[in-house]
Amino acid sequence: MAVERTLSIIKPDATRRNLTGRIITKFEEAGLRIVASRRTRLSTAQAELFYGVHRERPFFRSLVDFMTSGPVVVQVLEGENAIAKNREVMGATNPANAAPGTIRKEFAESIEANSVHGSDAPETAANEIRFFFSGLDIVG
Repeated sequence: MAVERTLSIIKPDATRRNLTGRIITKFEEAGLRIVASRRTRLSTAQAELFYGVHRERPFFRSLVDFMTSGPVVVQVLEGENAIAKNREVMGATNPANAAPGTIRKEFAESIEANSVHGSDAPETAANEIRFFFSGLDIVG
């Protein structure tokens, strides 16, 4: 199995409700290590750039507004098959469809305010990690 890195974002709905520690615990209990972490607040320009792939989608403006509504915690998770493991721990995007015990099932407020974001592929993970962190920020 391959050791990978993936980006995780704890979204404003979760930071507002002080769920950061509980969410991090779920990642760590699943065998993922946090090798970089920062609490920040995205500007509109940053959110538009980060979610640019969705620019033509009807939910784009709402997504940008939500992601800039409060602080987020961006982190790099590392572990064997980290991308798939992170997505398993997060659960389905729609919390109504998420498996019991997943972050989204336990903590999400809605399909948009679903508490976490995670990279979906190795190329996406590499790009998303570079968006938030330099190589010097990642301590494995």
